[in-house]
Amino acid sequence: MVSGVKKTRVVIYTDGGATPNPGLGGWGAVLISPAHGGARRELYGSEPGTTNNRMELTAAIMALRALKYPCAVDLYTDSAYMKNAFTRGWLDKWRNNGWVTSNKDPVLNRDLWEELFDLSLRHDINWHWTKGHASDELNNLCDALVQKAKSEAPKRENA
Repeated sequence: MVSGVKKTRVVIYTDGGATPNPGLGGWGAVLISPAHGGARRELYGSEPGTTNNRMELTAAIMALRALKYPCAVDLYTDSAYMKNAFTRGWLDKWRNNGWVTSNKDPVLNRDLWEELFDLSLRHDINWHWTKGHASDELNNLCDALVQKAKSEAPKRENA
């Protein structure tokens, strides 16, 4: 809570993927507003020549960008990599070490990590992991949005 102002709670589910990896990618997100009777908003998009991790990060970025004001967010992802970067302090270590990993390799997708970090400063985010392609209805909906995004992607000639 900032300045004693209670933030609106929003539940977000995200997913992303690329086939092959790298290849045509899609991302999907579902935003739910408990304060508005569980109203839902679905977002999705695609990118050519991308990776699973870029699409996972893009899904979270696009969902958080869609919020008009700072919120208390429960964000569900099937990407342990993304969740752990925030909950295990990896992102802070990368930033403090000049965007290199503990193995001294450059952090991949730095542009997306930087944007996601900036968005995380605006919102109070509780990160949750959910098993992908399992019994979580909203994670499965996000996966369906990923597939929809890829199927609607413009077809490139001679690709």
